[in-house]
Amino acid sequence: MAQKQQGAREKFDLKKLIQATYPTLPENQRKVADFLLHNIREIPFLSVVEIEKKSRTSKATIVRMAQSLGLSGFQEMREKLMKGVQSAIQQPDQFSLLRSADHEDMLSAVARQDVKNINETINHLDKDTFSDTASMILKASHVYTVGLGISSLMSKILAYSLNQVAIRATSFVHDYETFIEQLPFLSPDDLLIAFSFPPYSRETIDVVKAASQRNVPIVAITDRVTSPVTFYSKKVIPVRSQNMLYTNSFSAISVVINALATEVAVRNKTKAMKMSKQIDKLMDDSGHYTTE
Repeated sequence: MAQKQQGAREKFDLKKLIQATYPTLPENQRKVADFLLHNIREIPFLSVVEIEKKSRTSKATIVRMAQSLGLSGFQEMREKLMKGVQSAIQQPDQFSLLRSADHEDMLSAVARQDVKNINETINHLDKDTFSDTASMILKASHVYTVGLGISSLMSKILAYSLNQVAIRATSFVHDYETFIEQLPFLSPDDLLIAFSFPPYSRETIDVVKAASQRNVPIVAITDRVTSPVTFYSKKVIPVRSQNMLYTNSFSAISVVINALATEVAVRNKTKAMKMSKQIDKLMDDSGHYTTE
């Protein structure tokens, strides 16, 4: 009986439910959906009035949003979360850096925001999704990465990091070819990892959509589980990228990239060690290193 009840609790996955329903939601309900996804740990402890205020919507919109998910209303959603999610909530691990500061200079302010991004990314990242992504990387015949703007830089860093641990990886180059023109090289045995952060690039979305139509498995690394590329992706890794400037911060994105490469290296230890030694020897033989 206990096992049956536990299974029933585990079936309610608000993130997946919202992601599946999101494209059909009206704009005002999407605001509620975004708030729920970004604050899922706190929802069981918030009243509808508090959510109304924090999401800047109305009680009626919140209730309709819950009904759009197939629930009777907000109360049923909160009760299901209380039973199914609260038990999994653990005390978040927090970096001790900059917990308090008497003088908030710009360096401290920026660092504080980046630490917050990293903390929130780690605390909200589904560990099974992370593990499954590492498995997909190891299984792929070839890993391709794609993105524009800051996402282009991140895609190149991931491809480089994977190559260093014996995974064949290539970043799409936005130069003499468009992303779509590079797509014919991909097959269903490969993996496409797409970086997409606001403002979302139409070209990135288009190539991800086209890749999914060719049955190429896709992992999205993006700011929320309802960003445009997620609807064509098998796995979604949401990363907080809030910044004091108009650009996206890449601190938390870098942590995720490093963690993925490290996870893959640990699982693929023999090949990764062999690759590292080969690279070191080639660099040394070519005179790449210097002691001066």
